[in-house]
Amino acid sequence: MSGTREAEVSRAFVTLASSLANGYDVVDLLDELTADCARLLDVASAGLLLADGRGVLHVMAASSERTRQLEVLQLQRAEGPCLDCFRDGAPVSVADLEEEKDRWPQFVPAARAAGFASVHALPMRLREIVLGTLGLFGNTVGPLNEDDLALGQALADVASVALVQEQAAADTASVNQQLQSALSSRVVLEQAKGVVAQTGDLDMPAAFAVLRGYARSQNLRLTDVAQAVVARTLPAEQLLDAAPAQGARRS
Repeated sequence: MSGTREAEVSRAFVTLASSLANGYDVVDLLDELTADCARLLDVASAGLLLADGRGVLHVMAASSERTRQLEVLQLQRAEGPCLDCFRDGAPVSVADLEEEKDRWPQFVPAARAAGFASVHALPMRLREIVLGTLGLFGNTVGPLNEDDLALGQALADVASVALVQEQAAADTASVNQQLQSALSSRVVLEQAKGVVAQTGDLDMPAAFAVLRGYARSQNLRLTDVAQAVVARTLPAEQLLDAAPAQGARRS
């Protein structure tokens, strides 16, 4: 590991540790985790699937829109490496997607059309409970080296800790309640992104940048800002007016 990359990894974990110690917005933290995976690992993009109390998976975070759409397709078609990883509770590594056409006849063509050539899915676990999966998508054919796989699993473990507070660690019912709360927060965030996107004529990633930028500039939780936007108690125009100072421009 180069000195520069080692420093970046250290910074990522310092930031995560600080968030866990000082309070955090789980939706914001998991989005940061997928962005860290795409930046620190030898992959192009990352997505995170989370199971609700019934064991049904949902898209919780993604570092790019094409990854989010591919994760949704896996759920809709009920096939793909992330689903297999969740069902078995074990990593799934595919160095060349073309070799798995028979295994995932709908997923592979969609992944290739999105520009991905390899995929690696890592389980998010809390002891014996599988919470979800972290999907790592590469633009080129080839395996992930052992260091990247270990770092990816470590980030998935951090996500698991973030989702479930320590006092709930051994209580399945409490775990499910924590997961459902996180999923509900994500639904509200997607609704708020839609409001901001429509109001400001933005694409969804730009709308998310506006929401996150406003929350951070005002020292507010991202989820609280999203709820206020959806409830219309915080006008989307107010966020858009503040966006240029945060580096987010209208399209």
